[in-house]
Amino acid sequence: MAPTATPTPGELLLSPTDHMLVMIDFQSQMSFATKSIDATVLRNNAALVANAAAGFKVPTILTTVAEKSFSGPMFDEITDAFPGQALLDRTSMNTWEDAAVIDEVNRIAKPRIVLCGLWTSVCIVGPALSALSQGFEVYVIADACGDITDEAHERAMERMVQAGARPMTSLQYILELQRDWARTETYDMTTGIAKRFGGAYGLGIIYAKSMFGASEGH
Repeated sequence: MAPTATPTPGELLLSPTDHMLVMIDFQSQMSFATKSIDATVLRNNAALVANAAAGFKVPTILTTVAEKSFSGPMFDEITDAFPGQALLDRTSMNTWEDAAVIDEVNRIAKPRIVLCGLWTSVCIVGPALSALSQGFEVYVIADACGDITDEAHERAMERMVQAGARPMTSLQYILELQRDWARTETYDMTTGIAKRFGGAYGLGIIYAKSMFGASEGH
């Protein structure tokens, strides 16, 4: 017997209120050796994710490693989206082993964690596998991560997926949070972020709105 379909979202889809975002080590020194993704694309995708989270009021942790002594500041594209928010600086490569970060995770108290950052094989694999082993659901924004080689990034993604993490992309993240163009309270914000950071998709929005005043919600 076939199941009965209903017009409701699947439980595996993200919503703005059911998860926290952790953005890890988007810093100059970490990006210099990142070769699996172009630095300009990486910064753009990270900005898209940060602005989406800020716009939808997703609780977000920004963490760095050895910011003052070695790795440098976090990308402005990210910190500009969260003005005044403190960065949690660590010595540990695995974010999940830092007590201050875990205190913030427990304060936010969401069952799902979305991760992105540098490098995929170290700074993302560590917290992803650790969070999964402690009962959290983990999503990884693959195109807002990078590593020293394509091989390193791809094997890291495979390892996390095999352990139960769910991969997604930066544009997918913001569109999944919006999910219905009739949600007018966030429509302009979502399309505005897409116009700035959505690449060719954003250009399409600019064209459609400029040439004939198009709107997906009507």
